Amino acid sequence: MSVNNVILFGAPGSGKGTQAPLLESKYGLCHLSTGDMLRDAVSRKTQAGNQAKQAMDSGALVSDEIVINIVSDAIQLPKCSTGFILDGFPRTKVQAEKLDALLQGQGKKLDKVISFEVPDDVITARASGRWIHKASGRTYHSEFAPPKVPGKDDVTGEQLIQRPDDKVEIVEKRLKLFHEDISPILSFYKSKGILRSVDGNHPVGEVHAKIVNQLEQKSPWWKLW
Repeated sequence: MSVNNVILFGAPGSGKGTQAPLLESKYGLCHLSTGDMLRDAVSRKTQAGNQAKQAMDSGALVSDEIVINIVSDAIQLPKCSTGFILDGFPRTKVQAEKLDALLQGQGKKLDKVISFEVPDDVITARASGRWIHKASGRTYHSEFAPPKVPGKDDVTGEQLIQRPDDKVEIVEKRLKLFHEDISPILSFYKSKGILRSVDGNHPVGEVHAKIVNQLEQKSPWWKLW
């Protein structure tokens, strides 16, 4: 079955960053995250990219209008001709409405919006157990993928570090903000009948199969839990 345009929503650590490349490969779609789109627009010096750079250089927030223009440019790139996966966008209901209008203007539509549902305590455990070798970027997890020697990189033996935003109190704060922001967006897409929820608290392969099942509508949404 053809799958064209998809949005993935999920809290940091929910697994959407792992699933997006798998879906990209399976369906031949282009994966577009907010950060990547912004960096690409700035590096290509598009009009929207230049406007975003000016805003960031001055310490201002990048406006919804600029962000929408960046998204518009991105989804019209040749690599996205077969469809796209938006990762982490839109971030507000206003952006969701503007995206809807943008796609209609281009004769496109969203096929599905997938929301990754993972309990907050699981996400907190995933993040707070993560340790990184700064020089190489190698990542470990104290529970799921521990280093051979606690606190040491397997290859170099150098000390591992924990990112400041992986600390429990920071993760909990980010989750609170995420839930506040995402609720009206999910309601917006639910009203359109394209929102689907997937239980992300399972192994990668199982979650991937559930998403594929959902995208291809092989079973009712309530059977994916």
